[in-house]
Amino acid sequence: MSAVPDGKKLVRSPSGLRMVPENGAFTCPFSLDEPRWVPDRECARCMQCDTKFDFIRRKHHCRRCGRCFCDKCCSRKVALPRMCFVDPVRQCSECSLVSQKEMEFFDKQLKVLLGGGSFLVTQGTSEKSETMTCRLSNNHRYLFLDGESHFEVEMSRMSTMQILTDGTSPGGGTSRASGMMLHYKPMGSQDAQQLRMEAADDKKVASLWLAAMHKAAKLLYEARDQ
Repeated sequence: MSAVPDGKKLVRSPSGLRMVPENGAFTCPFSLDEPRWVPDRECARCMQCDTKFDFIRRKHHCRRCGRCFCDKCCSRKVALPRMCFVDPVRQCSECSLVSQKEMEFFDKQLKVLLGGGSFLVTQGTSEKSETMTCRLSNNHRYLFLDGESHFEVEMSRMSTMQILTDGTSPGGGTSRASGMMLHYKPMGSQDAQQLRMEAADDKKVASLWLAAMHKAAKLLYEARDQ
């Protein structure tokens, strides 16, 4: 184990090298824990094609699900940022497809969230709204809302999120995201508060930000239910 800048450390696990926060409390809310590997003694055959293992056909564990496969069924090495791996790691065919789909979020949509969007924000049942820039923090743990005032929403304390749409888009296409309704529990409170956000100036940028936020919420809930 070796220390690196920015509060992270390099650790070696049975699955490979991982770059993780020095303090577990600062773990990215989208992160998944490494799975428990199926013990070798419990796996005499490939868990996909049922090929029997022998001296030639070796066992390989998928780094995402922990199940045991032959080389043919677990040969792909795919990036797995949700488990903080430094390099692409071996995954079974099913898990590799999931990880590849998630890479779009980490390659593109995460940058949209970090860039932010402009929204008309209403807190709770208040009748007063404020134009604010909403963006994801660099450590992915908070939503920052900045206007005349400033406040933060901790991602891990979000309970529900509903995307609002503006009906049919020009040309008869699908509905476009125009806002969201968010329920969360402020730090030190168990009472959920409501936050309503509606696209303000650049509605196209806001719509892209909301679509990325919808994907982020899915990853967040998946990590929470792990």
